[in-house]
Amino acid sequence: MTLPFLSHFAGGIRRLALLSALLSGTLGLHAAEQPIRIKMATLAPKGTSYHIALERMANEWEKVSGGRIKVIVYPGGIQGGEASMIQRMRINSLQASLITATGLAKIVPEVEGLQSIPMLFHSLEEVDYINRELAPEMDQLLREKGFIILFWSDAGWVHFFSKQKIRTPEDLSKLKLFTIAGDPKWEHNIREAGMQPVPMEPGEILTGLKTGYIEAVSMPPFLANANQIYREAPYMLNLNWAPLVGACVINKETWDQIPPDLQEKLTAQAKVTGVIIRKLGRRESEEALETMQQRWGLEVEPVDEALETQWREFAQGTYRLIRGDLVPAEIFDKVRQLLEAYRTDKKSTP
Repeated sequence: MTLPFLSHFAGGIRRLALLSALLSGTLGLHAAEQPIRIKMATLAPKGTSYHIALERMANEWEKVSGGRIKVIVYPGGIQGGEASMIQRMRINSLQASLITATGLAKIVPEVEGLQSIPMLFHSLEEVDYINRELAPEMDQLLREKGFIILFWSDAGWVHFFSKQKIRTPEDLSKLKLFTIAGDPKWEHNIREAGMQPVPMEPGEILTGLKTGYIEAVSMPPFLANANQIYREAPYMLNLNWAPLVGACVINKETWDQIPPDLQEKLTAQAKVTGVIIRKLGRRESEEALETMQQRWGLEVEPVDEALETQWREFAQGTYRLIRGDLVPAEIFDKVRQLLEAYRTDKKSTP
C-alpha cells in the first residue's frame, strides 16, 4: 500500500509543478506585454508648439514601440513647478519632464552655464554652439544623478515685461521683479545686483502682476502671449537678456526598463522632437511678439547700441556674483573661453 500511495503523491507533485510552470510562464508573458507608462510634464502651456511637439513624440514612441510605450503629457504646470517635477521624477510618480536649465541646475549646478550668464551670448548661433560643446558633459553629469537626457532645446531670448516702461537697469531696480520660488541663490544674486526680487511660483505670475505683488518679469514672448502677461505688463524691453535653454529628461529607473534596441529608436525620435521644438519655439516667440504688439497693444521699447552697452556693463557687473555661486567657476570660465575662441574663428573665416 505504501509504494502506490507514494507513487500517486509524486505524480500529484509533478502535475502541480507543471501547472505552476505553465502559470508562471503565462503570467511572465502577460507581465512582459504590459506597456511601460510614462507621465511627462512641462510648464509649457497647452496648445503651444512645445506641448504639440511633445504630444507628437508621445504618439511616435507608441508607434515605434508597437504599443509597449505609453506616454501621457501634462502641460501648463499641472504637475507643479520644476522643483516639484524633479522631486516627483525622483520618487517615480512622474517619469519625464521638459524642464529649463534653471530646473536642471537643482540636480546638476553646472547646467546653469547654458543660460544663467546674462548678455554673455550675442546670438542664438552662439547658444547653439555652447550647447553642442557642453551637452556631452552635462548628459554624463545628469546620468550619474539618475536622469537621462532625451534632447536639448531652447525657446530663444528672454525679455523683460513690466507694468511700467523701463529702459535702463536703474528703471528695473525700482520695480518688484519676479524670481522663481525655492531658489535662494537666484534671489540673493538679484538682490546683490540692486534689484528687488520677489519669489513666486510661475503659475502665480499673472495674479502677482494684477495685484501689484510683482511689477516685472523676464520670460520669452511665447510664454507672455500664452499666459496673457501683456494684459498686466504691457511694456517689453527689446533686449536679449539671456536664452531660455531646457531639456527633456526621463528618470533612469524608467529608462532602464526599456530594451536597448528600443531605447535607440526612442532616442532618435526624441532628437527629432528637440530640433522641432527649437525651430518652432523660436519662431513662435517671434510671432507671439508681433501678435502682442498688433493685436493687444504691447509697447516694445527699442534698444540702441548705447543702451545695449549700458545693459551689458550692468550684466558684466553681476558676473562676480554668478561665478562660483550660481554657476560653478570651472563651467563659467569654460563657457567664456569657448565663446572667445568661437568669435575669433568667425572673424578669421572669410
